Amino acid sequence: MTLIKSISGIRGTIGGKTADNLTPIDAVKFASAYGAFIKNRNPNKDKITVVVGRDARISGKMISSLVANTLVGLGIDVVDLGLSTTPTVEVAVPLENADGGIILTASHNPKQWNALKLLNEKGEFLNGSEGEKILALAESEDFEFADVDDLGLYSKDSSYLEKHIQEVLNLELVDVEAIKKANFKVVVDGVNSTGGIFIPALLKELNVECIELYCTPNGEFPHNPEPLKEHLTDISELVVKEKADFGIVVDPDVDRLALISEDGSMFGEEYTLVACADYVLGKLGGGNTVSNLSSSRALRDVTEKHGGTYTASAVGEVNVVIKMKETNTVIGGEGNGGIIYPASHYGRDSLVGVALFLSHLANIKMSCKELRDSYPSYFMSKNKIQLTPEINVDAILETMATTYKNEDVNTIDGVKIDFADEWIHLRKSNTEPIIRIYTEAKSQAAADNLAERFINEIKAII
Repeated sequence: MTLIKSISGIRGTIGGKTADNLTPIDAVKFASAYGAFIKNRNPNKDKITVVVGRDARISGKMISSLVANTLVGLGIDVVDLGLSTTPTVEVAVPLENADGGIILTASHNPKQWNALKLLNEKGEFLNGSEGEKILALAESEDFEFADVDDLGLYSKDSSYLEKHIQEVLNLELVDVEAIKKANFKVVVDGVNSTGGIFIPALLKELNVECIELYCTPNGEFPHNPEPLKEHLTDISELVVKEKADFGIVVDPDVDRLALISEDGSMFGEEYTLVACADYVLGKLGGGNTVSNLSSSRALRDVTEKHGGTYTASAVGEVNVVIKMKETNTVIGGEGNGGIIYPASHYGRDSLVGVALFLSHLANIKMSCKELRDSYPSYFMSKNKIQLTPEINVDAILETMATTYKNEDVNTIDGVKIDFADEWIHLRKSNTEPIIRIYTEAKSQAAADNLAERFINEIKAII
């Protein structure tokens, strides 16, 4: 079964049978549920508006047409941004005074996947209770469509490439003049999706020479689209060959940002946020930061260096945003290369991340590799334990928390145990009987050994 329904939307592979895969019927059904939800929460508004945008997946145009026309059938006006990015839709929703937004993207998943990501009127992802209401509406199929005279209006708006870029350039801490004077040369891997449109366009405005790699938005991903080291050999080689200052890699919907140093080595997804936070906190003279429990300790170290307070949230962008608002955070995000900068908006945004990183590099006058080497070095290991369905995962996690109660233990999302020089985070999956195991230490061997130790301890409990 490759149709996954969750509080954040619906995700699946294209084709196959209804309710087992993401078919046209499923797309219409969940678009209907979302539209009904938006109408229900705005009962006194004469006209509802929803912004729609998509990445460059092969199935994108088909799914977009189905979703947009379903909303029109519900009497909802649709503003279609066409080929876009997740952060661009997030920016567009409040600028359009819209009541919500839908991004058609399966993020870092392969090309056979697509998804509906759902936003509220602020351009932010729905919370858990809101997502549950949409799932219930989809299950009950309690939709009421509009009469012919009350159908919604459909319009296209191609201006948000320029609007989003201008919004980034207008940010106070984006040092446009310093970047322009630095004469940077950068290689961009857009994985043949919309990052191949938006990132080069931003760099052009900043007078950055851009060498494009896989920047044709045809949805034919040339490698696994998750921006991990093992998938990025081509750009690593090209950065060295072109003698570029660094490389930029984004995922298909441009909310994750990875960087390649000038010697072809990975700057590290975890350190994208660390570097941007270092720059912002330095300019502001301190401030608070947030990342999720599975993100690197390096952000905490950098935050404390600037006199700020670091807080960990449960995993998931919506949880990070909630905690950021609670703690008046100036910058936060996720260790997967997701930068959330409230001065812009509360969503992961690679355009903002690129602009802040360029500003940092232009001001600090270091090479990309030198900057990376200036931060504390941590190494992560990611594993999982396959379980049988009858095993009580919650009981296992509770046992681990009790066993290590004298350590720094956090149970807001699974169990995270902080030791002096390393940590482990154990989380159960919501979709399959597994425990995910994340560890971090000061060497790869130590991170791997910590994971192996806990795998053995859990197996002993089972």
